[in-house]
Parts: sequence; C-alpha cells; structure tokens
Amino acid sequence: MSEGYLTTHVLDTARGCPAEGIPVVLYRVSGNSHRKIAETVTNADGRTDAPILPKDAFRTGQYELVFFVGDYLRATGQAGEDPLFLDQVPIRFGMADAEAHYHVPLLLSPYGYSTYRGS
Repeated sequence: MSEGYLTTHVLDTARGCPAEGIPVVLYRVSGNSHRKIAETVTNADGRTDAPILPKDAFRTGQYELVFFVGDYLRATGQAGEDPLFLDQVPIRFGMADAEAHYHVPLLLSPYGYSTYRGS
C-alpha cells in the first residue's frame, strides 16, 4: 500500500488572503486521455478539507489539477471584462515517489498565477 498523497491550496496573491470557494478537479493523465478522479472546493483557509488524492487512492503517474477560478474572481471584483483573462487554470505535473506527500498550490491573481511543489 502506498503512503503517498496529494494536497493543494489556493492563495489570492492580489488580495493577500486564502481563496475560498474555488472548485478543483483532479484528472489522471495518460497520453491525450484525461480521467477525472476527484473534485472538491477550497475552504475558508484556501485548502481542501481532505487530501484531493488520499493515501488509499494514490498512484504514481501524470496528473492535472484544474482550478475553476472565474467565479471567484468575479465575486471578489477582480474579474475585469469578459472574457476573463483567467477562468480555468490547469496545472499538469508528475508524481514519481509512491511514498511522498505532494503539495501543489496555486498562487492566483487576476492576470497571472504560479505554482511550485510544496510540502
């Protein structure tokens, strides 16, 4: 049994606070195929209430997190005119260590984002 797991969170770097209420979907990627394996929403701390990929479901491989940020940017008055510059933010990454905790956060502003492998 694997001990690895995956977590995420979203920080609104423009406002300097956690981003609450952002839907997040996790896909397993194989070539050009995507298979949805989890979905959740960020809480008041910008985190998910549980790992988006817990230990009992963890497998190494290629994955993609998609953050649906458009409604959040609209609700916080940061959206600007339609079409939004950022509406969905996909982050594709690989997980090779079956025993590791992978943390893939999103640092968000209305016109840019970044990510990194956290802890």
